[in-house]
Amino acid sequence: MSLPLIAILNGPNLNLLGQREPEIYGHETLGDIETACQAAAAALGMAVECRQSNCEGTLVTWVQEARHRTAGLIINPAGYTTCSVALLDALLAYPGPVVEVHLSNIHRREAFRTPSLISRAAQGVICGFGARGYGLALHALAGLLP
Repeated sequence: MSLPLIAILNGPNLNLLGQREPEIYGHETLGDIETACQAAAAALGMAVECRQSNCEGTLVTWVQEARHRTAGLIINPAGYTTCSVALLDALLAYPGPVVEVHLSNIHRREAFRTPSLISRAAQGVICGFGARGYGLALHALAGLLP
C-alpha cells in the first residue's frame, strides 16, 4: 500500500530562503524545510513531493498535475498570494484539501501583503510560524485526509 502523497509547492524567491531577509523569513533554507517536511510526513504516514518555481505558469501546471496524483496540497504562493487569479483558479479545481502557508505573519506586514486570493481555495491558512508552518500544515492535512 502506498502512502498518501502531499504536494508542497513554493512560489517565487523562496529558493533564496536563508539569504533573503532572514530577520523576516528565518535562517532555514528551502532545503532545510524540505528535509523537515520529509521527516514530518513519514512520521504521519504520508509522503511529500516538494517543488519551487519563480514562474506562475509552472506553479499552475504543477497544481493541475497534482489533481490526479496527490491526496493534498500545501502551497506557499509567496509573491503570487495577492495577485494570481490563474493560481487561484487552478487550486479551486484541485479536488483535495489545500493548506496555504506563509513564513511571516502577512497580517502584521505591509497592507499590500494582507489580502490573499489563494485563501479562497484553502481549507486553512498558517502564517507567522516560520519554517514550522509547513509541519503544522502537514499535521492539518493528516487530519483532513480520509
